[in-house]
Amino acid sequence: MKILLTKFKETVFSVLPIVIIVLIMHFTFTPLENDILWRFIIGSVLIIVGLTIFIMGVDTGITPIGNLLGRGMARSNKLWIVITVGLIIGIIITVAEPSLLILANQVQDVTGGNIGSFSIVIFVSVGTGVMLSIGIIRIVYAIKLRLLLLAFYGLVLLLSFFSNIDFLAISFDASGATTGALAVPFILAIAGGTSRLEKNSESAGNDSFGLVGISSIGAILAVLVMGVIKRAGGIYGAFEPASIEGILSPFLQNILLQFCEVLIIFFPILLIFLAGNHINFKLDKITFFRVCVGVLLSVFGLTFFLLGVNQGFMEVGLDIGAKLASQNNALLLIVISFILGVVTILAEPAVHILTHQIEEVTSAYVKAKLVLITLAIGVGFAIILAMLRVIVPGLQFWHLALPGFALAIIMSFFAPNLFVGIAFDSGGVASGPMTATFVLAFVQGAAHLHPNADVLADGFGVIAMVAMTPLIALQVLGILFKYQKKKSSKVTENLDETAENDDLLSITDDVSKEQG
Repeated sequence: MKILLTKFKETVFSVLPIVIIVLIMHFTFTPLENDILWRFIIGSVLIIVGLTIFIMGVDTGITPIGNLLGRGMARSNKLWIVITVGLIIGIIITVAEPSLLILANQVQDVTGGNIGSFSIVIFVSVGTGVMLSIGIIRIVYAIKLRLLLLAFYGLVLLLSFFSNIDFLAISFDASGATTGALAVPFILAIAGGTSRLEKNSESAGNDSFGLVGISSIGAILAVLVMGVIKRAGGIYGAFEPASIEGILSPFLQNILLQFCEVLIIFFPILLIFLAGNHINFKLDKITFFRVCVGVLLSVFGLTFFLLGVNQGFMEVGLDIGAKLASQNNALLLIVISFILGVVTILAEPAVHILTHQIEEVTSAYVKAKLVLITLAIGVGFAIILAMLRVIVPGLQFWHLALPGFALAIIMSFFAPNLFVGIAFDSGGVASGPMTATFVLAFVQGAAHLHPNADVLADGFGVIAMVAMTPLIALQVLGILFKYQKKKSSKVTENLDETAENDDLLSITDDVSKEQG
C-alpha cells in the first residue's frame, strides 16, 4: 500500500499540470462546452487511477516477463532463436500497442480511407519486429549503437526520395507511436535481460539502452515502403471532428469494448510467458502468481487510462487547438504549444518507467528528475516546431526533420555511449498515448481552422517532432556530463600533483635541515 500510495502521488503530480492548463484555457482564451469540460475532468480521474495501477502492474508483471525473455533468448546462444523470437515478440507487442492503433485510426479518418488503418498496423508491426531482432543481436554482439543508427537512418533518407511525400510525416509519427505504454516497458525489460549476459559489465550498462530507438526505426522504414508502393497516386481526405453527446454515456458505452481490446493486447504476452515458464523459466508458485497478478493489474490500469484519454482528453485537445487557431494569434498559439508540450510529457506512462530505469541502471549517476526536465523542455520545443508548420506557409515536414535527425546522428559520435542509447530510447518513449491523442488532436484542430494550413499535410508530423527533440536535448546533456567529468578529473589531477609537490618540498626541507 505504501508503494501504491507513492505511485499515486507521482501520477497525480504528473497529470495535474495538464488539468490546470486546460482549466486556465477554459476560463480565458478557449471556453469549453460543459459536457466537454466534465468529460475531461472524468477522463483525468480515470487517467490518474489507471496510470497508477498500470505502473504497479508493469513493475510486478510486464518487466519481469521481459527480463526473463531477454535472458532466455541470449542464454540460448543461437542466433536463429534470437532473431525468430525477437521478430515474433516485436510483431505481437506492436500490433497490440494502443498508440499505434490510435494513430492508424486517425490517419484512416483524415485520409477518408485512402490509407487503411489495418495496412498501417501490419506494415509497421513487421518493420518493428525486424528491427527489434536486429537490436537484440546488437546487444548480444556488442555492436556500436551509433553505427547502426547511421546505417538505418541513411536508409530512411534514401527511401524518402522514392516514397510518396505524403507518407513521410506519417512514417515518423508511426515510429513514435510504436513506443507507447505497452511496448516501452516490455522492450526495456528485454534489453535489460539480454545485456546482463554480456561479459563486459560496463558495456552491458551502456547496451541496455537503445533497443527502443532501434525498434522504432522499423516503423519509419515500413511506412516509407508503403509510400513507395503507392507512389503513383496521392492521398487526400477531409477532416470531420466526431461529435460526442452526454457526459457519462461515452465512458459507459466504451468501457467494455476498451477492456476487451486491452485484454486482446495482453493475451499474446501472457501466452508467451506461460509457454516460456513451462519450457524454460520454471518459476516458483509465489513468483508465478505475482507476475500473473501484475499482468492483470496492467490490463485494468491500461483500460482506465485509455478510456480517460480517448473519451476525455482527445476532444479537448482538438477543441482548444481549433479555437486558438481561429483567433489568428500566432504568438499565443506558440506559447500555448510550448506549455502543453512540457506538461503533456509528464503524463506519459512510459516516460516515468524509462527515467526510473535510467536512474537504477546508472546507480543514480543520472537522476530521473534531470532526464524528465530535459525531456519536458525538448518536447515543448517539439510542439512549437509542429505548430510552426501550421502557421508558416510553405514550411514542410522534411525542412525540420532532415536537419534535426541529421544533427542527432552527428551528435551521437560526440556524446557518451550511455547517453546515445538513453536519447534514442527517450525519443520513442516521449511520443506515447498522450501525444498520440491530446497533442496530435491539438495540432490537427489548429490545422483544421488555420487559413495557412492543411490537415493532412500539416496535421501529422507532431509525433515525429516529439520523437526528434529529445535525441538532441539528452545528447547535449550527455556532452555536458562528459565535459563535467573531464573537468572534475583535471581538478583531481591538479590536487594530486599539488599534494605530491607539497610532499616533495617537505622532504627537501627535512633533508636541508639534516644537512645543516
